[in-house]
Amino acid sequence: MITFEEAFRIITSNLPVKETERIHFQLSAGRVLAEDIHSDLNMPPFDKAAVDGYACRRADLHQPMQLMEVIAAGSQPKKEILPGSCSKIMTGAMMPKNADCVVMVEHSIIDAEGKVIILDKNTKNNIAYLGEDIREGEKVLAEGSLIKAQHIAVLASAGAINPLVYKKVITTIMSTGDELVEPDHNPVAGKIRNSNGSQLVEQLRTTGAEVIYGGIVPDDAEITRQMISNALKNSDVVILSGGISMGDFDYIPGILKELRFQILFQSLAVQPGKPTVFARSENKFILGLPGNPVSSFNIFELLGKPFLYRLMGHQQKDLNLRLPLAENYSRKGSGRLGFVPALLTNGMVVPIHYHGSAHINALVNADILFSVPLGISELHAGELVDVRFI
Repeated sequence: MITFEEAFRIITSNLPVKETERIHFQLSAGRVLAEDIHSDLNMPPFDKAAVDGYACRRADLHQPMQLMEVIAAGSQPKKEILPGSCSKIMTGAMMPKNADCVVMVEHSIIDAEGKVIILDKNTKNNIAYLGEDIREGEKVLAEGSLIKAQHIAVLASAGAINPLVYKKVITTIMSTGDELVEPDHNPVAGKIRNSNGSQLVEQLRTTGAEVIYGGIVPDDAEITRQMISNALKNSDVVILSGGISMGDFDYIPGILKELRFQILFQSLAVQPGKPTVFARSENKFILGLPGNPVSSFNIFELLGKPFLYRLMGHQQKDLNLRLPLAENYSRKGSGRLGFVPALLTNGMVVPIHYHGSAHINALVNADILFSVPLGISELHAGELVDVRFI
């Protein structure tokens, strides 16, 4: 049995990185950049008005000014600003020559002669200057970035319409056990619906991996061996839930050895999630998760996601906080690092009481997991705990 920290090091170290491909930037959300992105122009590309108002010289704010023209966004000024003159300008429009400020419309009036009188003589400049956001050639996104909606806007602004990204990790998910039936079946006595499979498919999709659902693996060693072998032909990673503990029908560790996989760990000092297997054969990987759904969910969030992101060239950065407990918490054992589902309420951690690692409903309202250190069985209200968002 190894520590969580050691398991994390093993599962995220010395990994191959996927090949690359170019795709249209509008299809790149959830993918990982395989190159730095540099802007091909200045942003803004010209001095532009930051407000609707009047572009003028600050030296003329004390006197009525002759209105020269109206400058709409997307058009170019036709006239320069001369002493005693101004131009009405819309937000985002190009500044006319010689203007050094924009007075907001609401800080001005028009007199009987049609001249503009400024009411606010201490106006801000209200100008977005050429290149103040981004300079031409500046790196705007780094290789290894996980592309999100805000990154799409940056790619568009930089003209990077076909960015180089890492290819998706192809992952097959299978659930093991004769007790399982698919969710569209009505389970008879002794059977339960397969919740892990659907849960893991959705968790995987959030990583941007390509997901293949391989179905239910029966408690038969030969069929199990064949299903795993077939899945490996089309996948980089095979993720299994169940079948990895010490029961009479838990064949997986033995089968992995027969398939010439090196088992790098198969027992974690983590609660819940002790029976977890990670194995490798060259550039193929197998992650065996516990069969109970809370354990499966937790271990995938804590170890599976960082592993898959690393394979796709991205180093996941979890937001970990230390926040106070809202109430006392206790557990029966203290021999493993515990991860407990909880609510985050007014900056306080409220533990969700659940009946064990099979109680998947305990996660329905959970915002976070908080950790209970090895050797600790009780925590008191007000104590700071380490928190991970889920």
